[in-house]
Amino acid sequence: MVTESELRRAEAAMDEYLSQTPQATQARYIRSRRRLLVTLNNGVELTVPTDLIEGLKGATPADLSAIEITPLGTGLHWPNLDADVSVEGLMQGIFGSRKWMAQQMGRTGGSSRSVAKATAARENGKKGGRPRKTA
Repeated sequence: MVTESELRRAEAAMDEYLSQTPQATQARYIRSRRRLLVTLNNGVELTVPTDLIEGLKGATPADLSAIEITPLGTGLHWPNLDADVSVEGLMQGIFGSRKWMAQQMGRTGGSSRSVAKATAARENGKKGGRPRKTA
């Protein structure tokens, strides 16, 4: 059971957090650019391609337009897609869960081309290449 004192401390901590963290006041989908536009209570506007946000890639314009701002303004929710993103995360370039972000980073890194990567691939080829997968 939570005591009255613990509840007051938690409320004070939340008030402190909200006083230091911008909150969303408006959010809308810009169909012509496939972007999310978020207006914050400090006047800043964030624009992010929706395909970069976990759970939104390939979604229909109607689903992308159905955005809800959480009651405290700290998050965005797409009920038709069961997708959520935090406003603080958007400001930091975090567009999904840790696992999803790691997959995106790995996908990007694996598809990059560089002289060092090409040289390493050639050296591995001289050693017989990548081992075959076993069933």
